[in-house]
Amino acid sequence: MSHPAAEQAPKKAALRRHYRALRQTLLPQAGPAIADQLQAALGLLTAADQHLGLYWPLAGEVDLLQLQRAGTSQQPGAWPCPLALPAISQGQLVYRAWGQGDQLEPDDCGILAPLGTALAASELSCLLVPALAFDGAGVRLGYGGGWYDRLRTDVAWTRVPSFAVLPQGCLVDNLPRDPWDRPLDGWLDETGLHHCQP
Repeated sequence: MSHPAAEQAPKKAALRRHYRALRQTLLPQAGPAIADQLQAALGLLTAADQHLGLYWPLAGEVDLLQLQRAGTSQQPGAWPCPLALPAISQGQLVYRAWGQGDQLEPDDCGILAPLGTALAASELSCLLVPALAFDGAGVRLGYGGGWYDRLRTDVAWTRVPSFAVLPQGCLVDNLPRDPWDRPLDGWLDETGLHHCQP
């Protein structure tokens, strides 16, 4: 008898292909609007003494770092708190502090990440996580690596509010859910910041 997770793997792979293509078509219009919504919601997501967890945008992902670049030119002080970026290091996802001009190097998955020591969960006010698709129960369709799910098996990290970032067109009623999936608290799209219903 096959395992339910094994039966869902082909379905998830097909969904990833579909939503990756859809997100790419929506991104030119949705991306800047989502960044604007983040700026409007910063007061709800940040604390002066904690880091806001962002991500280094890959092709097809919403670029939230444009606010960091804007903050160094036209809008000084766009970020009211310190920032952090994820890194895959020795088989784990960690967050490290990141400031404008800090050196970045490819992590174990080849994604640019800061150097330095890992931050504790208590040092982050919120995590913003890229997603291919998302549903109202908080289930995120990612790329299949499971990095964020494994991070959030730790109760300390589960307590850090975490939001998927994606265009509204990539929201769905229900996504396949595996036993290891850790639902997020809500999502950020071009209409604003939304919380999942408890």
